[in-house]
Amino acid sequence: MTYPYERRHSKWYEKAILALPLQLLVGLFLVVALPALERWGWGFWLYLDEVRINTLLAIGLSFIAIVLTQRRLLRFPGAHIVSYILPTITSVFLFAIAVLFFTREGYSRQVLFFGFLLTVAWCFVGYFLGRRYRNIKMAVVPVGEALGFKSSGVSEFRFLKKPDLEGVRFDGIVADLRSDELSPEWERFLARCTLCHIPVYHIKQISESVTGRVKVDHLAENDFGSLLPSGMYSFVKRGVDVVAVLLLAPFVAPIMLLTALAVKVDSPGPALFVQNRVGQGNKDYRIYKFRSMCQDSESGGAKLAQSGDMRITRVGRVIRKTRLDELPQFFNVLIGDMSLIGPRPEQRAFVEQFDTEIPFYIYRHVVKPGITGWAQVVQGYAGDAEDTKVKIQHDFYYIKHFSFWLDILIVFKTVKTILTGFGSR
Repeated sequence: MTYPYERRHSKWYEKAILALPLQLLVGLFLVVALPALERWGWGFWLYLDEVRINTLLAIGLSFIAIVLTQRRLLRFPGAHIVSYILPTITSVFLFAIAVLFFTREGYSRQVLFFGFLLTVAWCFVGYFLGRRYRNIKMAVVPVGEALGFKSSGVSEFRFLKKPDLEGVRFDGIVADLRSDELSPEWERFLARCTLCHIPVYHIKQISESVTGRVKVDHLAENDFGSLLPSGMYSFVKRGVDVVAVLLLAPFVAPIMLLTALAVKVDSPGPALFVQNRVGQGNKDYRIYKFRSMCQDSESGGAKLAQSGDMRITRVGRVIRKTRLDELPQFFNVLIGDMSLIGPRPEQRAFVEQFDTEIPFYIYRHVVKPGITGWAQVVQGYAGDAEDTKVKIQHDFYYIKHFSFWLDILIVFKTVKTILTGFGSR
């Protein structure tokens, strides 16, 4: 039996399946072959010496890494890929150059640079030509919690009036699959959609992908079906943290010295601010920051910073906006109390308060706290219990999707946050 919308949707589905290999093959040929032809002429493949092999491999592997990275970043909410095209390409090519430089392998700078320019052009052209296909159309079954669903900037949601797609192409169906109100007629409709290769999603999946948050009225297992984040990636991430801090130290040290001098000159008191925070496993540790508030700012007890907080000094406002006050936490990363990326640590008083007000709050301590994190780059600063509830939902999303790709997206968003001062107080 063939359903009315089967052929129409299957063509779109087949194009989506073929898009990645086609993009890789065509793009790879262009960014590798054109620079080689321009530099070495026709028949360059007849004499592949060390320089040519190293250069072409660097361009080819960089292009593959860039395409795969951008496609993985698009899986996460708020990943407007056009903002990350140039940073992603630049980072990957700089890494390739660094590998060639430190291994003292020969390569052609001219060909590598031409390959870089072609990769930038290919990615931007691909983005603008494919914009119309990135606005996903989703049909919503009007039952249960799906009734409260709303459209987002990159997705269009239309509520179905009856179990039929009514001649309109949809990229997927959203339904509350756990609702008792889902009638046999709607269930048969969802089964037919599945047979026609139209994806059917539970509303929780779509809600999390749109908002970047996981509701805190229940604990949500990760992709491996466990509440624990990946142990293997935790191990790898620890190594990356240490290496990254050591590599950044020569560049960060002068900035830290100037910041410390500015804090000392601006107001009386020590340059460093040391405070107990709650880390992984609900254990206390001492965090290091540059002092951004006047001395004895918490003599009356711990208080969350507010907009226009009078306790913040003149230099403090600058270093909080640019996140320079967080740089001493590199030491916390080295000794293992923190990670570069993770939920922001709180004081014990706030942890105990929020633990009584927010379900499963303590679960955020299953991973190391971070200097930056998903909640910081998406939401900004949390100034009260209501903001903290939303922040926890972002933290839960990070823990559930704990991965290298999400960390890469957070790094890009952190740079944007530093440049714009988003979320500072």
